[in-house]
Amino acid sequence: MIQDKLTSLKKIFQEMGQALVAYSGGIDSTLVAKIAYDCLGDRTLAITAVSPSLLPEELDEAQQQAEFMGINHELIETEEMNNPNYTSNPVNRCYFCKSELHDKLKQIAQERGYPYIIDGVNADDLQDYRPGIQAAKERGVRSPLAEVGITKMEVREISKQLGLPWWEKPSQPCLSSRFPYGEEITYEKLHRVGRAEIYLRKLGYSNLRVRSDGNTARIELLPEQISHFVVSVNIPDLVKDFQNLGFTYVTLDLEGYRSGKLNQILGVQGSELK
Repeated sequence: MIQDKLTSLKKIFQEMGQALVAYSGGIDSTLVAKIAYDCLGDRTLAITAVSPSLLPEELDEAQQQAEFMGINHELIETEEMNNPNYTSNPVNRCYFCKSELHDKLKQIAQERGYPYIIDGVNADDLQDYRPGIQAAKERGVRSPLAEVGITKMEVREISKQLGLPWWEKPSQPCLSSRFPYGEEITYEKLHRVGRAEIYLRKLGYSNLRVRSDGNTARIELLPEQISHFVVSVNIPDLVKDFQNLGFTYVTLDLEGYRSGKLNQILGVQGSELK
């Protein structure tokens, strides 16, 4: 079944002949970039958007992965932070971010003769609350993984089969997803929540979120890691370090990390706020 989907995916790229990949460095867009490059070689270009909502460490990983694959890779800067429709953080915030991204990618594609722009949206994403998908569709972006029905689990399985060392890489949506709808997003807030998550990663935790609600940092870990965290981490030091980042209060979510938790207020089952 997976092999049939992979064959269909390759056929899509072969028929395209040339493609520009919206490449974030996440496991989905990286798989798309890998297979596109395998099929099209130097007729593929991967472009990563650099913005304050992308951790520098994530950008480094994206560049390292692109080098590993051998694909042509370029960086562009996006300016969604200049758009109050984005920074005011409405429920469709992602729409404005993806509109900014794909408007710029479309211009590059037209200037350089790429007939297709592709992204890493998978079949599971279509079941979630993802306003960014609408922005991409409006601009003619194709989602080959979704087109052939490849799920997130299958993305990991195919990546493993292809020998991609990051096949278990945790999902890492943009840092703006750490804020409850309606709370203004600023450069300073993005920075402090990003540094807080890196702090926890260095302690050995990978699947996590630091939700930022006003001046409160709420730590979400995998449920099975909570007891270990409580007994092994020097809590006073952690609180002090988080306060040095700009938070006033630091809390631990006893429910643990759950994708899409901030979407509870919408009354929908979605994970745009992962």
